[in-house]
Amino acid sequence: MARHERWVMLTTLAMLQVLTIVIGIYAMTNDFSLGALTRGSSPTEPTPSPQGSPPVSVVTAGPVLAQLQVRAGDGPLTTKGTLTRQLTRALGDEALGDRVGAVVIDAATGEQVFAANPDVGITPASTTKLVTCTAALAALGPDTRLSTRVTQGQSANSIVLVGGGDPTLAGPSAKSLSYPKQASLATLASRTAAALKAKGITKVTLSYDTSLFTGSPLAPGWKPGYVPDGEVAPVYALAIDEGRRDPAARQPRVSNAPQYAAAAFARLLTKYGVGVAKSVRPGKAPAGAAELGRVDSAPLYALVEHTLTFSDNDLAEALARHVAIKEGQPASFEGASKAVVGVLQRIGAGKGVQVFDGSGLSARNRISADAMARVIAIASAAAHPDLHPIASGMPIAGFSGTLGNGRRFTSGDSKGQVGLVRAKTGTLNNVNTLAGMATTKEGRLVTFAFLADRVPSTAEPVLDRLAAIVARS
Repeated sequence: MARHERWVMLTTLAMLQVLTIVIGIYAMTNDFSLGALTRGSSPTEPTPSPQGSPPVSVVTAGPVLAQLQVRAGDGPLTTKGTLTRQLTRALGDEALGDRVGAVVIDAATGEQVFAANPDVGITPASTTKLVTCTAALAALGPDTRLSTRVTQGQSANSIVLVGGGDPTLAGPSAKSLSYPKQASLATLASRTAAALKAKGITKVTLSYDTSLFTGSPLAPGWKPGYVPDGEVAPVYALAIDEGRRDPAARQPRVSNAPQYAAAAFARLLTKYGVGVAKSVRPGKAPAGAAELGRVDSAPLYALVEHTLTFSDNDLAEALARHVAIKEGQPASFEGASKAVVGVLQRIGAGKGVQVFDGSGLSARNRISADAMARVIAIASAAAHPDLHPIASGMPIAGFSGTLGNGRRFTSGDSKGQVGLVRAKTGTLNNVNTLAGMATTKEGRLVTFAFLADRVPSTAEPVLDRLAAIVARS
């Protein structure tokens, strides 16, 4: 029996040794490493930044598409003639109107696989958010956070609430999103109260500073009804709950978002044992003033994903202004528009882009189909891992965001591609757009843009059909 057990043990050890050798050979020949299995960090578990890095970079985005190694040899492209015939036939649908731009690009090479009116500037509606978010990631980096602070005022008993351009800042009655996690005004009040009490201060005067953003809070080309209808709030550097009176309701938006936020902050300070003088007015934090409290938004990659998935107009406008600040432009609509285009030009995607806001609500925006598809191709490239949240943020056909509302990809000519298309939608009066990416049957990643701005009624089913043709090509 002892001899049998020893034989079994020796045989087992020999097999393990052989297995180890095989794994070692595989690792050397396939460039395999344990790091490849663990290179992405969890969005819920912050990783400390290395010493010397900017204080805003506190979480690494992780390369969302790191495993998507797009190369010229990855699967053959579909026959151009076949795709051209199918797309041309679908583009003839009268529901699209008489001005349509359509482009399909091979993401690996940047080659146009299909093009119809590729360079015509067309009103992009909310697909504008793709260029805004791409510029934000390229200029600011995926780990940047937006900070709301409280500083010392002109005297020991005066404090200043300083807006940091974070419209997702949660007010007292908000129910925080599970993802991305919002900064909280209540947390800021608690930290500020603790800092004041540590100094023996239990009564203060409060002012609020909105100087981070400049210019008009309303963009050129916005319709008068956008704010009353709850489409967007006037753009300020200080706001809670995106300027909503009820965080859970689209409307109404408050008339003065900074004052509303400051009043809520004063009430919270009182709750935490610090009295606030009745008069709460606009002001400016003194240069170099000591910081008494601070809260940070989710990292930029998560804000971008939220912006694209839910077509968040308020967050898109804030991101555009932060691009302006980073690029040394005024944090106004004009400065943001100039900065966004400048960043896109720097990464090779600025041609054919003219914008007047960050959200796409402006009817003055013009983007060509080629420019839109090219922005997505660049954002998906292995050479630009910091831009990959563009891909992960776009809604999935039939499942999430503005493509998961039960109305899209439901007809017989598109429902078969549910789950196979990622794309951003765009809708204004007489405007329907769809831009995104899909992988062909042979495993080739392609990006597309279908833009129409003279739509008689609605062209959404036709746009879904066009994207489905690309996905099953």
